[in-house]
Amino acid sequence: MQKNGWQLKGFHMRFGSHEDVGNLKRVIEEALAPMGVNVLILECNTSFQFQSHPEVSGGTLTKEDARELSSLCKRHGIRLIPLFDCLGHQGWGGARNSLLRAYPEFDETPHVPTDAKWPEFYCPSWCPSHPDINPLVFDLMDELIDAFEADALHVGMDEVFAIADDGCPRCRGKNKAELFAKATNDYYEHLVGNRKVQMLMWADRLIDANGMGYTEWDGDIYGIWPAVDLIPKDIILCDWHYDKLDAYPSVGHLLDKGFEVWPSCWKTPEAALDLLEQSIRQAEEWGAIDRMPGMLVTGWNANGDKLVTALLGDGDLGEDTGDIKGIAATLKTVMEALRLRT
Repeated sequence: MQKNGWQLKGFHMRFGSHEDVGNLKRVIEEALAPMGVNVLILECNTSFQFQSHPEVSGGTLTKEDARELSSLCKRHGIRLIPLFDCLGHQGWGGARNSLLRAYPEFDETPHVPTDAKWPEFYCPSWCPSHPDINPLVFDLMDELIDAFEADALHVGMDEVFAIADDGCPRCRGKNKAELFAKATNDYYEHLVGNRKVQMLMWADRLIDANGMGYTEWDGDIYGIWPAVDLIPKDIILCDWHYDKLDAYPSVGHLLDKGFEVWPSCWKTPEAALDLLEQSIRQAEEWGAIDRMPGMLVTGWNANGDKLVTALLGDGDLGEDTGDIKGIAATLKTVMEALRLRT
């Protein structure tokens, strides 16, 4: 990414609404840019009006919207990176997203009923072994890269639980780590090899949860984590931990493996600062501070409208079930901490 000190000051949010673009533009101009954010990751997923495969589109964000946002970010020195969540998170519970509804043959777990709920079932994945999935996914990736005029793409890949499922005729019996690594390497070959853009991904499936003291959410308990040794080292790993913990050993571990690690927080300022300080300490110990150049604040449940209220004081969040106030407070706290280190 960038190698000149504490320059990676990122904010992530899901976004796929044409109607909310005006609010997001206000947030960029009046809040993100002034506080020093210089990377904005917009998680579009299938909430984009794809022209190559309109049957997959599940939202209202348009190519013209993407160009407007890209242009605005460039004027303010913000690098805009689209995110398209690959492999897992293709719905919630048993409910499938628009991609799997359009192409049910790509479903890794077609036997799971649509009304299934956690803890029986978390969320669907697409089948990484289906011969027709990658051509479709690459078309969608390309369209987002072109629409946002982006030089990087975040491929998600967090919280993958449904992989090498016994109910999948193509993946049954395969090694989960090798299957996850193959999918990662396929995306890398297309993005870095063919499109010449950078690739980012969440790091949780590459972390041994039991060995490092993490949960099944911010680490892996299903045998996927050995994939960390099977993928290219120039993938940017976003290592997210949202609670204040005694230690975050994955940061040093992934740095030791040779990756660039971008610690990622959420909505608790105290936890975010603790993760940042401990990450800095580990990076210094490993002599790898140039590969731990900042922090990413994730904005789950935030949209433009809510951020206008939380960051600009315009409107009312009501019950604030998504803790947007916490996200806003964390973002301000982290950006100030990074500013002091610049």
